Amino acid sequence: MMDLNVCFFRCLITATMLLQVRCKTVTGLYGQTIEVPCNNGASKPDDLIFTKWKYEMEDGTSGDLLVKQAHKDEAQIKALDGYKDRVSIAANFSLMIQNASMVDQRTFTCMVVYGSNLDEHPINVLVYKKPLPPQIRDKAKELENGKLTQLGVCVAAAANPAAEIEWSKNGAVLVSDDKNVVITTTMAVDPTNSLSTTTSSLLYAAVKGDVDAKFTCKSKHVIQTQLSHAETFAVHYPTEKLSLQVLATVPIIEGDNVTLKCKADGNPPPTSFIFTIKGQKVTVKESDNYTLQGVTRYNTGDYKCSLADDSKMEASERIVVNYLDLSLSPTGRVLKTFGDNLVVKMEQNSSGDAKVSWTKDNVKLDRAPTFKTVKYSDEGVYVCAVSVAGIKRSEKFHLEVEGKPVIKRLTKERSVDGTHKILTCEAEGAPQPSVQWSVNGTDEKNTYANGKAIHQITVVPSGNLTVTCFVTNKLGDDFMAINVTTLNKEEKLEKKGEQDGRRIQDKGPGKPERRNPEHLKKARSWRRTTTECRESRVIGLLETKEGRSS
Repeated sequence: MMDLNVCFFRCLITATMLLQVRCKTVTGLYGQTIEVPCNNGASKPDDLIFTKWKYEMEDGTSGDLLVKQAHKDEAQIKALDGYKDRVSIAANFSLMIQNASMVDQRTFTCMVVYGSNLDEHPINVLVYKKPLPPQIRDKAKELENGKLTQLGVCVAAAANPAAEIEWSKNGAVLVSDDKNVVITTTMAVDPTNSLSTTTSSLLYAAVKGDVDAKFTCKSKHVIQTQLSHAETFAVHYPTEKLSLQVLATVPIIEGDNVTLKCKADGNPPPTSFIFTIKGQKVTVKESDNYTLQGVTRYNTGDYKCSLADDSKMEASERIVVNYLDLSLSPTGRVLKTFGDNLVVKMEQNSSGDAKVSWTKDNVKLDRAPTFKTVKYSDEGVYVCAVSVAGIKRSEKFHLEVEGKPVIKRLTKERSVDGTHKILTCEAEGAPQPSVQWSVNGTDEKNTYANGKAIHQITVVPSGNLTVTCFVTNKLGDDFMAINVTTLNKEEKLEKKGEQDGRRIQDKGPGKPERRNPEHLKKARSWRRTTTECRESRVIGLLETKEGRSS
Protein backbone atom coordinates (compact mmCIF):
# COMPACT_ATOMS: atom_id res chain seq x y z
CA MET A 1 0.00 0.00 0.00
CA MET A 2 1.44 3.35 -1.06
CA ASP A 3 1.94 6.19 1.38
CA LEU A 4 -0.31 9.18 0.80
CA ASN A 5 2.78 11.29 0.24
CA VAL A 6 3.15 9.55 -3.10
CA CYS A 7 0.46 11.90 -4.37
CA PHE A 8 2.69 14.86 -3.56
CA PHE A 9 5.65 13.40 -5.41
CA ARG A 10 3.45 12.36 -8.29
CA CYS A 11 2.19 15.89 -8.64
CA LEU A 12 5.75 17.21 -8.37
CA ILE A 13 7.02 14.92 -11.16
CA THR A 14 4.07 15.73 -13.33
CA ALA A 15 4.65 19.45 -12.82
CA THR A 16 8.22 19.07 -14.06
CA MET A 17 6.76 17.57 -17.23
CA LEU A 18 4.80 20.84 -17.64
CA LEU A 19 1.53 18.89 -17.43
CA GLN A 20 -1.46 20.46 -15.63
CA VAL A 21 -2.14 17.90 -12.85
CA ARG A 22 -4.39 18.15 -9.80
CA CYS A 23 -4.24 15.55 -6.97
CA LYS A 24 -7.80 14.64 -5.79
CA THR A 25 -9.09 12.30 -3.05
CA VAL A 26 -12.08 9.97 -3.36
CA THR A 27 -13.62 8.08 -0.44
CA GLY A 28 -15.33 4.74 -0.91
CA LEU A 29 -17.12 2.32 1.44
CA TYR A 30 -15.76 -1.09 2.20
CA GLY A 31 -17.50 -3.85 0.20
CA GLN A 32 -19.24 -1.46 -2.16
CA THR A 33 -18.41 -0.08 -5.65
CA ILE A 34 -16.08 2.94 -5.81
CA GLU A 35 -16.40 5.43 -8.65
CA VAL A 36 -13.07 7.20 -9.38
CA PRO A 37 -13.73 10.21 -11.69
CA CYS A 38 -11.34 11.12 -14.50
CA ASN A 39 -10.33 14.78 -14.49
CA ASN A 40 -13.10 15.47 -11.99
CA GLY A 41 -15.72 14.35 -14.53
CA ALA A 42 -14.73 16.91 -17.24
CA SER A 43 -16.03 16.46 -20.81
CA LYS A 44 -13.82 14.45 -23.17
CA PRO A 45 -11.85 16.42 -25.82
CA ASP A 46 -13.03 16.28 -29.46
CA ASP A 47 -9.75 14.83 -30.71
CA LEU A 48 -9.59 12.11 -28.00
CA ILE A 49 -7.48 9.14 -29.00
CA PHE A 50 -7.73 6.91 -25.91
CA THR A 51 -8.09 6.88 -22.14
CA LYS A 52 -5.98 4.69 -19.85
CA TRP A 53 -6.33 3.94 -16.12
CA LYS A 54 -3.24 3.02 -14.13
CA TYR A 55 -2.57 2.37 -10.43
CA GLU A 56 0.39 2.54 -8.07
CA MET A 57 1.51 -0.99 -7.16
CA GLU A 58 3.03 -2.06 -3.82
CA ASP A 59 6.59 -1.84 -5.14
CA GLY A 60 6.08 1.76 -6.28
CA THR A 61 5.86 1.01 -9.98
CA SER A 62 2.86 1.73 -12.15
CA GLY A 63 0.52 -0.96 -13.40
CA ASP A 64 -2.09 -0.75 -16.17
CA LEU A 65 -5.73 -1.48 -15.42
CA LEU A 66 -7.56 -0.85 -18.69
CA VAL A 67 -7.49 1.12 -21.98
CA LYS A 68 -10.48 2.59 -23.79
CA GLN A 69 -9.98 3.59 -27.44
CA ALA A 70 -12.10 6.52 -28.50
CA HIS A 71 -13.46 4.73 -31.55
CA LYS A 72 -14.29 1.46 -29.73
CA ASP A 73 -17.23 0.64 -27.46
CA GLU A 74 -15.47 -1.82 -25.18
CA ALA A 75 -12.46 -1.22 -22.99
CA GLN A 76 -9.48 -3.56 -22.99
CA ILE A 77 -8.66 -4.93 -19.51
CA LYS A 78 -4.92 -4.89 -18.95
CA ALA A 79 -4.83 -5.92 -15.27
CA LEU A 80 -3.64 -9.40 -14.49
CA ASP A 81 -4.00 -9.37 -10.69
CA GLY A 82 -7.05 -9.04 -8.42
CA TYR A 83 -8.32 -6.06 -10.39
CA LYS A 84 -8.93 -8.13 -13.51
CA ASP A 85 -12.53 -8.99 -12.59
CA ARG A 86 -13.29 -5.92 -10.50
CA VAL A 87 -12.64 -2.91 -12.74
CA SER A 88 -14.57 -1.31 -15.57
CA ILE A 89 -14.94 2.13 -17.19
CA ALA A 90 -18.07 4.25 -17.18
CA ALA A 91 -19.40 6.38 -20.03
CA ASN A 92 -17.86 9.49 -18.44
CA PHE A 93 -14.49 7.63 -18.28
CA SER A 94 -14.73 7.11 -14.46
CA LEU A 95 -13.00 4.02 -13.12
CA MET A 96 -15.46 1.64 -11.40
CA ILE A 97 -13.95 -0.65 -8.72
CA GLN A 98 -16.32 -3.33 -7.38
CA ASN A 99 -16.27 -4.91 -3.89
CA ALA A 100 -13.89 -2.33 -2.46
CA SER A 101 -11.40 -3.46 0.15
CA MET A 102 -8.36 -2.05 1.91
CA VAL A 103 -6.11 -2.98 -1.07
CA ASP A 104 -7.92 -0.29 -3.04
CA GLN A 105 -6.65 2.43 -0.72
CA ARG A 106 -3.98 3.73 -3.13
CA THR A 107 -3.44 6.24 -5.99
CA PHE A 108 -5.09 5.70 -9.37
CA THR A 109 -4.18 7.76 -12.49
CA CYS A 110 -6.38 8.59 -15.45
CA MET A 111 -4.28 9.19 -18.62
CA VAL A 112 -6.03 11.11 -21.44
CA VAL A 113 -4.32 11.21 -24.87
CA TYR A 114 -5.78 13.59 -27.46
CA GLY A 115 -4.17 15.24 -30.53
CA SER A 116 -0.50 15.68 -29.59
CA ASN A 117 -1.31 16.04 -25.85
CA LEU A 118 -1.14 13.70 -22.89
CA ASP A 119 -2.80 14.61 -19.55
CA GLU A 120 -2.59 12.60 -16.33
CA HIS A 121 -5.02 13.01 -13.43
CA PRO A 122 -3.92 11.18 -10.24
CA ILE A 123 -6.71 10.33 -7.73
CA ASN A 124 -6.07 9.17 -4.17
CA VAL A 125 -8.65 6.59 -2.98
CA LEU A 126 -9.56 6.08 0.69
CA VAL A 127 -11.69 3.12 1.83
CA TYR A 128 -13.81 3.57 5.00
CA LYS A 129 -15.46 0.83 7.05
CA LYS A 130 -17.46 1.31 10.22
CA PRO A 131 -16.63 -1.09 13.08
CA LEU A 132 -18.81 -3.96 14.18
CA PRO A 133 -21.23 -3.00 17.01
CA PRO A 134 -19.17 -2.50 20.19
CA GLN A 135 -19.30 -5.26 22.80
CA ILE A 136 -18.35 -5.38 26.47
CA ARG A 137 -16.40 -8.58 27.05
CA ASP A 138 -14.63 -10.19 30.00
CA LYS A 139 -17.21 -8.69 32.35
CA ALA A 140 -16.61 -8.76 36.09
CA LYS A 141 -18.88 -11.07 38.09
CA GLU A 142 -19.19 -8.44 40.81
CA LEU A 143 -17.61 -5.18 41.91
CA GLU A 144 -16.32 -4.50 45.39
CA ASN A 145 -16.95 -1.23 47.17
CA GLY A 146 -13.86 1.00 46.91
CA LYS A 147 -11.71 -1.65 45.20
CA LEU A 148 -10.30 -1.00 41.70
CA THR A 149 -11.59 -3.90 39.60
CA GLN A 150 -11.57 -4.61 35.88
CA LEU A 151 -15.20 -4.02 34.94
CA GLY A 152 -14.83 -5.20 31.35
CA VAL A 153 -13.19 -4.79 27.94
CA CYS A 154 -14.92 -2.92 25.11
CA VAL A 155 -14.09 -4.04 21.57
CA ALA A 156 -14.82 -2.14 18.33
CA ALA A 157 -13.57 -4.51 15.64
CA ALA A 158 -12.86 -4.39 11.87
CA ALA A 159 -12.89 -0.67 11.12
CA ASN A 160 -11.05 1.79 8.95
CA PRO A 161 -9.96 4.18 10.14
CA ALA A 162 -9.72 2.81 13.68
CA ALA A 163 -12.64 3.73 15.97
CA GLU A 164 -12.36 5.62 19.25
CA ILE A 165 -13.95 4.13 22.38
CA GLU A 166 -15.70 6.06 25.15
CA TRP A 167 -17.00 4.61 28.45
CA SER A 168 -20.13 5.92 30.23
CA LYS A 169 -22.01 5.28 33.48
CA ASN A 170 -25.71 6.14 33.42
CA GLY A 171 -25.05 8.24 30.33
CA ALA A 172 -22.21 10.27 31.89
CA VAL A 173 -18.77 9.92 30.24
CA LEU A 174 -16.10 8.28 32.42
CA VAL A 175 -12.70 9.97 32.39
CA SER A 176 -9.56 8.20 33.53
CA ASP A 177 -8.16 9.63 36.79
CA ASP A 178 -5.72 6.79 37.59
CA LYS A 179 -7.46 6.32 40.93
CA ASN A 180 -11.11 5.30 40.65
CA VAL A 181 -11.25 5.13 36.86
CA VAL A 182 -8.43 3.73 34.73
CA ILE A 183 -9.01 3.38 30.98
CA THR A 184 -6.44 1.67 28.76
CA THR A 185 -6.94 1.69 24.97
CA THR A 186 -5.03 -0.27 22.32
CA MET A 187 -5.37 -0.66 18.55
CA ALA A 188 -4.40 -3.61 16.35
CA VAL A 189 -4.48 -4.14 12.56
CA ASP A 190 -5.57 -7.45 11.14
CA PRO A 191 -2.83 -8.49 8.65
CA THR A 192 -5.33 -10.48 6.57
CA ASN A 193 -7.59 -7.51 5.70
CA SER A 194 -5.78 -4.44 7.08
CA LEU A 195 -8.81 -3.53 9.22
CA SER A 196 -8.27 -2.05 12.69
CA THR A 197 -9.69 -3.28 16.01
CA THR A 198 -9.81 -0.92 19.01
CA THR A 199 -9.81 -2.41 22.50
CA SER A 200 -10.49 -0.44 25.70
CA SER A 201 -10.15 -1.86 29.20
CA LEU A 202 -11.97 -0.20 32.16
CA LEU A 203 -10.76 -0.53 35.74
CA TYR A 204 -13.35 0.88 38.12
CA ALA A 205 -13.67 1.38 41.89
CA ALA A 206 -17.40 0.96 42.63
CA VAL A 207 -19.45 2.66 45.34
CA LYS A 208 -22.73 1.55 46.97
CA GLY A 209 -24.70 3.75 44.62
CA ASP A 210 -23.52 1.70 41.63
CA VAL A 211 -25.83 -1.22 42.44
CA ASP A 212 -28.23 -0.37 39.62
CA ALA A 213 -25.82 1.70 37.51
CA LYS A 214 -25.80 1.02 33.76
CA PHE A 215 -22.39 0.91 32.07
CA THR A 216 -22.00 1.28 28.31
CA CYS A 217 -19.21 1.80 25.80
CA LYS A 218 -19.46 3.82 22.61
CA SER A 219 -17.51 3.45 19.39
CA LYS A 220 -16.96 6.80 17.64
CA HIS A 221 -16.22 6.55 13.92
CA VAL A 222 -16.26 8.89 10.95
CA ILE A 223 -19.17 6.93 9.45
CA GLN A 224 -21.29 6.16 12.51
CA THR A 225 -21.30 6.28 16.33
CA GLN A 226 -22.56 3.07 17.95
CA LEU A 227 -23.51 2.19 21.52
CA SER A 228 -23.12 -1.16 23.25
CA HIS A 229 -25.78 -2.91 25.33
CA ALA A 230 -26.00 -1.57 28.89
CA GLU A 231 -24.52 -3.77 31.59
CA THR A 232 -25.19 -3.77 35.32
CA PHE A 233 -23.00 -5.31 37.99
CA ALA A 234 -23.46 -6.59 41.49
CA VAL A 235 -21.65 -4.39 43.99
CA HIS A 236 -20.44 -5.96 47.20
CA TYR A 237 -20.22 -3.85 50.34
CA PRO A 238 -20.47 -4.59 54.08
CA THR A 239 -23.56 -3.98 56.19
CA GLU A 240 -23.56 -0.59 57.88
CA LYS A 241 -27.15 -0.34 59.05
CA LEU A 242 -30.01 -2.62 60.07
CA SER A 243 -33.75 -1.96 60.02
CA LEU A 244 -36.57 -4.04 61.49
CA GLN A 245 -39.79 -4.13 59.50
CA VAL A 246 -43.15 -5.23 60.88
CA LEU A 247 -45.16 -6.95 58.16
CA ALA A 248 -48.82 -7.16 59.13
CA THR A 249 -52.21 -5.73 58.36
CA VAL A 250 -52.56 -2.37 60.09
CA PRO A 251 -53.88 -1.99 62.71
CA ILE A 252 -52.70 -5.20 64.34
CA ILE A 253 -55.45 -6.95 66.27
CA GLU A 254 -55.56 -10.07 68.36
CA GLY A 255 -55.38 -13.23 66.26
CA ASP A 256 -53.29 -11.69 63.47
CA ASN A 257 -50.00 -13.17 62.26
CA VAL A 258 -47.12 -10.67 62.45
CA THR A 259 -43.84 -11.13 60.56
CA LEU A 260 -40.64 -9.43 61.68
CA LYS A 261 -38.21 -8.80 58.81
CA CYS A 262 -34.62 -7.80 59.51
CA LYS A 263 -33.22 -5.81 56.60
CA ALA A 264 -29.49 -5.11 56.19
CA ASP A 265 -28.02 -2.59 53.76
CA GLY A 266 -25.02 -4.78 52.91
CA ASN A 267 -24.57 -6.69 49.65
CA PRO A 268 -24.75 -9.60 49.52
CA PRO A 269 -27.19 -9.39 52.44
CA PRO A 270 -26.52 -11.44 55.59
CA THR A 271 -28.24 -14.82 55.76
CA SER A 272 -28.46 -15.27 59.55
CA PHE A 273 -30.00 -13.03 62.19
CA ILE A 274 -30.84 -13.03 65.89
CA PHE A 275 -34.37 -11.92 66.85
CA THR A 276 -35.12 -10.86 70.41
CA ILE A 277 -38.70 -11.94 71.20
CA LYS A 278 -39.97 -10.74 74.58
CA GLY A 279 -36.48 -10.91 76.00
CA GLN A 280 -35.60 -14.29 74.48
CA LYS A 281 -33.03 -14.55 71.64
CA VAL A 282 -33.94 -16.70 68.64
CA THR A 283 -31.36 -17.41 65.90
CA VAL A 284 -32.73 -17.66 62.36
CA LYS A 285 -30.51 -19.12 59.62
CA GLU A 286 -30.91 -18.78 55.86
CA SER A 287 -33.76 -16.34 56.40
CA ASP A 288 -34.30 -12.73 57.39
CA ASN A 289 -37.74 -13.00 59.00
CA TYR A 290 -39.55 -14.44 62.01
CA THR A 291 -43.35 -14.83 62.30
CA LEU A 292 -45.48 -14.44 65.43
CA GLN A 293 -48.56 -16.64 65.05
CA GLY A 294 -51.93 -15.47 66.40
CA VAL A 295 -50.75 -12.54 68.49
CA THR A 296 -52.56 -11.44 71.64
CA ARG A 297 -52.51 -8.25 73.71
CA TYR A 298 -49.65 -9.75 75.66
CA ASN A 299 -47.45 -9.61 72.54
CA THR A 300 -47.40 -5.82 72.74
CA GLY A 301 -43.83 -4.68 73.32
CA ASP A 302 -40.40 -3.92 71.82
CA TYR A 303 -38.73 -6.36 69.43
CA LYS A 304 -35.12 -6.42 68.17
CA CYS A 305 -32.95 -8.04 65.52
CA SER A 306 -29.17 -8.15 65.11
CA LEU A 307 -26.53 -9.75 62.92
CA ALA A 308 -25.62 -13.27 63.90
CA ASP A 309 -21.91 -12.39 63.71
CA ASP A 310 -22.20 -8.87 65.15
CA SER A 311 -24.72 -8.50 67.99
CA LYS A 312 -23.78 -4.84 68.48
CA MET A 313 -25.41 -3.92 65.19
CA GLU A 314 -29.14 -4.13 65.91
CA ALA A 315 -32.50 -2.55 65.12
CA SER A 316 -35.72 -2.40 67.13
CA GLU A 317 -39.41 -1.77 66.58
CA ARG A 318 -42.45 -1.61 68.87
CA ILE A 319 -45.54 -3.71 68.22
CA VAL A 320 -48.95 -2.71 69.58
CA VAL A 321 -51.67 -5.37 69.48
CA ASN A 322 -55.12 -3.82 69.65
CA TYR A 323 -57.90 -5.54 71.59
CA LEU A 324 -61.47 -4.93 72.72
CA ASP A 325 -63.55 -6.64 75.40
CA LEU A 326 -67.28 -5.88 75.72
CA SER A 327 -69.74 -6.91 78.44
CA LEU A 328 -73.43 -5.98 78.50
CA SER A 329 -76.06 -6.72 81.13
CA PRO A 330 -78.77 -7.72 80.48
CA THR A 331 -78.60 -9.56 77.13
CA GLY A 332 -81.06 -11.61 75.14
CA ARG A 333 -84.82 -11.41 75.87
CA VAL A 334 -85.73 -9.19 78.80
CA LEU A 335 -89.36 -9.21 80.04
CA LYS A 336 -90.43 -6.35 82.31
CA THR A 337 -93.71 -5.17 83.80
CA PHE A 338 -94.88 -1.65 83.09
CA GLY A 339 -93.45 0.68 85.73
CA ASP A 340 -90.58 -1.61 86.75
CA ASN A 341 -86.98 -0.41 86.99
CA LEU A 342 -84.34 -1.80 84.57
CA VAL A 343 -80.62 -1.24 85.07
CA VAL A 344 -78.47 -1.51 81.93
CA LYS A 345 -74.73 -1.95 82.51
CA MET A 346 -72.08 -1.87 79.77
CA GLU A 347 -68.37 -2.44 80.41
CA GLN A 348 -65.58 -2.32 77.83
CA ASN A 349 -61.84 -2.82 78.03
CA SER A 350 -59.76 -1.79 75.02
CA SER A 351 -56.28 -0.86 73.84
CA GLY A 352 -57.31 2.72 73.06
CA ASP A 353 -60.16 5.19 73.13
CA ALA A 354 -63.22 3.24 72.07
CA LYS A 355 -66.21 4.61 70.21
CA VAL A 356 -69.56 3.55 71.70
CA SER A 357 -72.94 3.85 69.98
CA TRP A 358 -76.46 2.64 70.76
CA THR A 359 -79.38 1.86 68.49
CA LYS A 360 -82.98 0.93 69.16
CA ASP A 361 -84.68 -1.02 66.38
CA ASN A 362 -81.85 0.12 64.02
CA VAL A 363 -82.38 3.80 64.88
CA LYS A 364 -79.40 5.57 66.45
CA LEU A 365 -79.80 6.86 70.01
CA ASP A 366 -78.20 10.03 71.35
CA ARG A 367 -77.18 8.35 74.61
CA ALA A 368 -77.14 5.04 76.42
CA PRO A 369 -80.66 3.90 77.40
CA THR A 370 -81.84 4.25 81.03
CA PHE A 371 -85.07 2.89 82.44
CA LYS A 372 -86.13 4.25 85.85
CA THR A 373 -89.70 3.14 85.13
CA VAL A 374 -90.25 0.95 82.10
CA LYS A 375 -92.87 2.22 79.65
CA TYR A 376 -94.57 0.47 76.77
CA SER A 377 -92.78 2.77 74.33
CA ASP A 378 -89.43 1.46 75.65
CA GLU A 379 -90.05 -1.95 74.08
CA GLY A 380 -87.60 -2.85 71.30
CA VAL A 381 -84.21 -4.34 70.35
CA TYR A 382 -81.28 -2.38 71.82
CA VAL A 383 -77.79 -2.83 70.34
CA CYS A 384 -74.57 -1.53 71.87
CA ALA A 385 -71.73 -1.29 69.32
CA VAL A 386 -68.13 -0.55 70.36
CA SER A 387 -65.14 -0.07 68.03
CA VAL A 388 -61.46 0.69 68.43
CA ALA A 389 -58.56 0.51 65.92
CA GLY A 390 -60.31 -1.72 63.41
CA ILE A 391 -62.06 -3.95 65.98
CA LYS A 392 -65.84 -3.99 66.32
CA ARG A 393 -67.88 -5.68 69.01
CA SER A 394 -71.63 -5.56 69.71
CA GLU A 395 -74.09 -6.91 72.25
CA LYS A 396 -77.88 -6.56 72.40
CA PHE A 397 -80.99 -7.21 74.42
CA HIS A 398 -84.66 -7.36 73.44
CA LEU A 399 -86.84 -5.52 75.93
CA GLU A 400 -90.45 -6.66 76.13
CA VAL A 401 -92.90 -4.75 78.38
CA GLU A 402 -96.18 -6.19 79.63
CA GLY A 403 -98.85 -4.81 81.92
CA LYS A 404 -102.47 -4.97 83.03
CA PRO A 405 -104.72 -2.94 80.71
CA VAL A 406 -105.80 0.48 81.96
CA ILE A 407 -108.29 2.72 80.15
CA LYS A 408 -106.82 6.18 79.83
CA ARG A 409 -109.59 7.96 77.92
CA LEU A 410 -113.20 7.35 76.91
CA THR A 411 -114.60 10.10 74.67
CA LYS A 412 -117.65 10.86 72.56
CA GLU A 413 -118.17 13.34 69.76
CA ARG A 414 -120.85 14.21 67.24
CA SER A 415 -120.12 13.31 63.66
CA VAL A 416 -119.58 16.06 61.10
CA ASP A 417 -122.96 15.47 59.51
CA GLY A 418 -124.64 15.26 62.95
CA THR A 419 -126.34 11.92 62.27
CA HIS A 420 -124.48 9.76 64.80
CA LYS A 421 -122.05 9.67 67.72
CA ILE A 422 -118.40 8.51 67.58
CA LEU A 423 -117.13 6.77 70.75
CA THR A 424 -113.38 6.32 71.30
CA CYS A 425 -111.81 4.12 74.00
CA GLU A 426 -108.05 4.52 74.61
CA ALA A 427 -106.22 2.02 76.83
CA GLU A 428 -102.69 0.93 77.64
CA GLY A 429 -101.57 -2.62 78.24
CA ALA A 430 -99.54 -5.52 76.93
CA PRO A 431 -100.11 -8.05 75.55
CA GLN A 432 -102.59 -6.21 73.34
CA PRO A 433 -105.90 -6.00 75.22
CA SER A 434 -109.18 -6.99 73.63
CA VAL A 435 -111.91 -4.29 73.63
CA GLN A 436 -115.66 -4.83 74.13
CA TRP A 437 -118.54 -2.34 74.22
CA SER A 438 -121.91 -2.55 76.00
CA VAL A 439 -123.66 -1.45 72.80
CA ASN A 440 -123.49 -2.54 69.19
CA GLY A 441 -121.75 -0.08 66.93
CA THR A 442 -120.71 0.25 63.32
CA ASP A 443 -117.61 1.35 61.43
CA GLU A 444 -115.22 -0.13 64.02
CA LYS A 445 -111.59 1.03 63.92
CA ASN A 446 -108.81 -0.49 65.97
CA THR A 447 -105.06 0.39 66.31
CA TYR A 448 -102.32 -0.84 68.62
CA ALA A 449 -98.75 0.50 68.93
CA ASN A 450 -96.22 0.89 71.74
CA GLY A 451 -98.66 -0.64 74.24
CA LYS A 452 -101.47 1.77 73.37
CA ALA A 453 -104.80 0.48 72.02
CA ILE A 454 -107.35 2.80 70.43
CA HIS A 455 -110.82 1.41 69.60
CA GLN A 456 -113.54 3.45 67.93
CA ILE A 457 -117.20 2.73 67.11
CA THR A 458 -120.10 4.70 65.65
CA VAL A 459 -123.57 4.62 67.34
CA VAL A 460 -126.98 6.24 66.77
CA PRO A 461 -128.54 6.55 70.28
CA SER A 462 -132.36 6.34 70.37
CA GLY A 463 -132.41 7.63 73.91
CA ASN A 464 -130.19 8.54 76.83
CA LEU A 465 -128.00 5.61 77.73
CA THR A 466 -124.78 4.69 79.53
CA VAL A 467 -122.12 3.02 77.33
CA THR A 468 -119.32 0.97 78.89
CA CYS A 469 -115.88 0.10 77.34
CA PHE A 470 -114.32 -3.05 78.74
CA VAL A 471 -110.63 -4.05 78.07
CA THR A 472 -108.87 -7.26 79.08
CA ASN A 473 -105.66 -9.29 78.60
CA LYS A 474 -104.00 -12.19 80.40
CA LEU A 475 -102.87 -9.91 83.23
CA GLY A 476 -106.23 -8.30 84.06
CA ASP A 477 -109.00 -6.02 82.86
CA ASP A 478 -110.52 -2.56 83.23
CA PHE A 479 -113.69 -0.75 82.20
CA MET A 480 -115.11 2.77 81.96
CA ALA A 481 -118.61 4.12 81.27
CA ILE A 482 -119.90 7.28 79.65
CA ASN A 483 -123.39 8.81 79.26
CA VAL A 484 -124.59 9.22 75.68
CA THR A 485 -127.71 11.34 74.98
CA THR A 486 -129.96 11.40 71.96
CA LEU A 487 -128.97 13.45 68.96
CA ASN A 488 -131.92 15.89 69.22
CA LYS A 489 -131.06 16.80 72.78
CA GLU A 490 -128.18 19.06 73.79
CA GLU A 491 -125.47 17.19 75.59
CA LYS A 492 -125.43 19.33 78.71
CA LEU A 493 -123.38 16.78 80.59
CA GLU A 494 -120.38 17.04 78.24
CA LYS A 495 -117.56 18.74 80.11
CA LYS A 496 -113.77 19.07 79.81
CA GLY A 497 -113.00 16.37 82.43
CA GLU A 498 -115.35 13.81 80.95
CA GLN A 499 -112.54 12.02 79.14
CA ASP A 500 -111.58 10.26 82.37
CA GLY A 501 -114.67 8.02 82.70
CA ARG A 502 -113.60 5.92 85.61
CA ARG A 503 -116.77 6.88 87.48
CA ILE A 504 -120.28 5.52 87.00
CA GLN A 505 -122.19 8.66 86.21
CA ASP A 506 -125.23 7.85 88.40
CA LYS A 507 -124.83 11.13 90.27
CA GLY A 508 -125.90 13.13 87.28
CA PRO A 509 -123.68 15.56 85.38
CA GLY A 510 -120.09 16.00 86.69
CA LYS A 511 -116.57 14.57 86.61
CA PRO A 512 -116.24 10.79 86.79
CA GLU A 513 -114.44 9.39 89.78
CA ARG A 514 -112.09 6.37 89.94
CA ARG A 515 -114.03 3.20 90.74
CA ASN A 516 -113.96 1.46 94.15
CA PRO A 517 -115.98 -1.47 95.54
CA GLU A 518 -118.83 0.89 96.53
CA HIS A 519 -119.06 2.16 92.99
CA LEU A 520 -119.18 -1.40 91.76
CA LYS A 521 -122.21 -2.10 93.98
CA LYS A 522 -123.98 1.00 92.71
CA ALA A 523 -123.16 0.10 89.16
CA ARG A 524 -124.48 -3.40 89.72
CA SER A 525 -127.71 -2.05 91.26
CA TRP A 526 -128.11 0.44 88.42
CA ARG A 527 -127.65 -2.20 85.78
CA ARG A 528 -130.28 -4.50 87.36
CA THR A 529 -132.93 -1.83 86.73
CA THR A 530 -132.23 -1.56 83.03
CA THR A 531 -134.19 -3.70 80.61
CA GLU A 532 -131.74 -3.70 77.76
CA CYS A 533 -129.87 -6.92 76.99
CA ARG A 534 -126.65 -5.14 76.39
CA GLU A 535 -126.74 -3.60 79.89
CA SER A 536 -127.31 -7.05 81.41
CA ARG A 537 -124.18 -8.31 79.67
CA VAL A 538 -122.13 -5.46 81.07
CA ILE A 539 -123.46 -6.17 84.60
CA GLY A 540 -122.11 -9.67 84.20
CA LEU A 541 -118.76 -8.22 83.34
CA LEU A 542 -118.96 -5.91 86.34
CA GLU A 543 -119.67 -8.83 88.65
CA THR A 544 -116.64 -10.63 87.27
CA LYS A 545 -114.62 -7.47 87.93
CA GLU A 546 -115.89 -7.30 91.55
CA GLY A 547 -115.04 -10.91 92.13
CA ARG A 548 -111.46 -10.25 91.05
CA SER A 549 -111.27 -7.17 93.30
CA SER A 550 -112.40 -9.10 96.38
